[in-house]
Amino acid sequence: MESKNRLLVNRRDLLKWGSAALVGSSGLLRSSFAFAQTRVGPFCPPGTIEPPCSGVDALEAFPTSPFVLNPFTDPLPIPTALRPVPKLEIGTWSRTPGPGLGQQSSDGTTFSTHQIWPSKLGLPDPIVYRIRLDVDEHAFVSKMVKVQPINAAGQSVIPPDGVAGPRNLPASTIYGYNGTGRPLTGGGRATFPGPMIRADYGKPVLVRFEDCLDENPKNLSRGDFGSPDFGFLTHLHNAHTAPESDGNPHHRPAGFRPKEWVDNLYLNTPPADPLTGKPDPAEKQSFWWFHDHYEGHTGANVYKGMVGLMPISDPDLDPGDETKGLRLPGVRRDYGDGSFDVDYDILMALFDCRLDDGVTPHQDCHNGFGQIEALNWGKTFFRHFPNHGFVGDLFTINGTAYPVLEVKRRKYRFRFLDASISRVYELSLMSSSDGPQPAPGTDGQWLIPDAEQCMRLTQIASEGGLLPFAILRNSFRLWPAKRREFVVDFTKYMDGTPTTKGDVIYLTNTLAMEDGRKPDSTDPGYKVPMLKIVIGDDAPDNSLMPTELRPLPRIPDAATLASLPHRSFELQRGGSAGGEIQWLINDFPFRLGKPLALPIQGRPEVWTLKSGGGWGHPMHIHQEEHRILSRNGQPVPTPPRPPQVAVGTAFDDLGKEDTIALDGSEEVVIYRNFRTFEGCYVAHCHNLAHEDHSMMFGWSLLEP
Repeated sequence: MESKNRLLVNRRDLLKWGSAALVGSSGLLRSSFAFAQTRVGPFCPPGTIEPPCSGVDALEAFPTSPFVLNPFTDPLPIPTALRPVPKLEIGTWSRTPGPGLGQQSSDGTTFSTHQIWPSKLGLPDPIVYRIRLDVDEHAFVSKMVKVQPINAAGQSVIPPDGVAGPRNLPASTIYGYNGTGRPLTGGGRATFPGPMIRADYGKPVLVRFEDCLDENPKNLSRGDFGSPDFGFLTHLHNAHTAPESDGNPHHRPAGFRPKEWVDNLYLNTPPADPLTGKPDPAEKQSFWWFHDHYEGHTGANVYKGMVGLMPISDPDLDPGDETKGLRLPGVRRDYGDGSFDVDYDILMALFDCRLDDGVTPHQDCHNGFGQIEALNWGKTFFRHFPNHGFVGDLFTINGTAYPVLEVKRRKYRFRFLDASISRVYELSLMSSSDGPQPAPGTDGQWLIPDAEQCMRLTQIASEGGLLPFAILRNSFRLWPAKRREFVVDFTKYMDGTPTTKGDVIYLTNTLAMEDGRKPDSTDPGYKVPMLKIVIGDDAPDNSLMPTELRPLPRIPDAATLASLPHRSFELQRGGSAGGEIQWLINDFPFRLGKPLALPIQGRPEVWTLKSGGGWGHPMHIHQEEHRILSRNGQPVPTPPRPPQVAVGTAFDDLGKEDTIALDGSEEVVIYRNFRTFEGCYVAHCHNLAHEDHSMMFGWSLLEP
């Protein structure tokens, strides 16, 4: 099978790779210049941001990743829970966590103080974790997997080191969270994605993040992207969190630098119901993730590895125990120190990357080079483009390209996160008679042209937590930063036929995306297998297929909504400044000290967000979730209840959200509240190339 921009290769051809002349890529020259200012404002600490870029032209040329010759060899890494720091060890720290003035971070100022300590809300002291930010290396495939150097046409090439044939892929340098709990000096082991913290509602968590990015004990090449001063700022996306622990540049402009630390406190309690004044169970969530939010280099730092996972359980309805509450799939194993794991509950972070081919010249405002970077062959390539965004051609799950997962014949809970910089996915479960076919030079590298859907997924949650009832899906769309959770029954296919041991199913992406602008029109031949699922033995299963879940928070009636403050925000392309000020909101770049909104604590508002110019924008708003009232003037439809199937994306707006999927030229009206805390937050596009080029605004929450 052939289709546009695709070259399929017969399996036996993989054994006949020959050499070819080095081929470079050319790209569009685009000018860029520095943007810097002193950033001081009310509710925010003083700080100065250095220019993220300086005025040189950018050569927007993408390399082609080496072709993975034997995919679906490496097992899917399944995240396991990080263990907290023992209390006796915490007592030996020179600066212990606590509620006092200056105790929240290493700068020791009165500004670095926890706004609300758990005891103020009648909660226990937090479970304490310690996570270093380290320089380390990560391999997207193991030594069992070979790769072939190719060019954009899928033809074999000789990389700069002269080794042409099938070979091992070198590890890439990452800036990652290691989670070992080691002291501030002494080395560590970073992973990608970083550690997973499993939490419970009602049990606060405090994480001490320590910057050790200036250390490089393995003497690894750092590449030419990532925060140049080794700074970080960790955001727990989208916990209901005070500004000092939210990790956003409107509150902490300069972030944190080497040898500095911050105690991020996550209260793990939902905001209060306005009528009762008590924590509202309907506001509980289920799947957070933490990532870097360093001003001007968020995309580079996230892409370089600063990603971690934090699912949170509800002791009442969703405790991680399939014999209790809603009886969702999961067998909980408690470790007695506040941490726990849940079998049959698997988190999957989707991430597309691009590896250097050693033959494509690169230049942009951040590296200042312009020559071929031969020493980076096979390592992660990234450019901080001021144009569309960044999409990769190699797809990974939990940091491994084309992994395989053996499942038992029972129900599982799958939690998906789109951790990509710009890519949007459309995912479904498919079977294929012929299996994966090589398509070197194509985004995704492998295709299953004959694949057909074989199973449905029962959606139970969005990024805002449990839905009011389960939704049966043929496929689902996943935008950057968004999460979706499903129950999958691996005992039978969608036609009722039972599965048998050894059967193979592929988690398949069917949404092509040539650049970061927006998803492309449907290509029926684009079916990229991302995960091979193999059916194994039977296993006990005490879970129930979900139907009714959790009611959503109340939305006021139309008259009350009309009386609330209304604000509009238009996401715009470009500006007279050009360059790094590539994206604007309401005609403004991101400006600290000049918030675009000043909501009042405890008073809801109605916001309208507009996407212009045909660009897609996953718009993320910190601090609380929102509810979508209408999209393009149409109210949110109610999906059909099981066993009927909800088709398409029209029903994706049903639950609570923290990120709005704005396709080209769309308008969405949302309802949101502002509770518990006061201070500085941000809203921004989670196409991180857009955020880093100024598609972000600050807003400050005021006391009544």
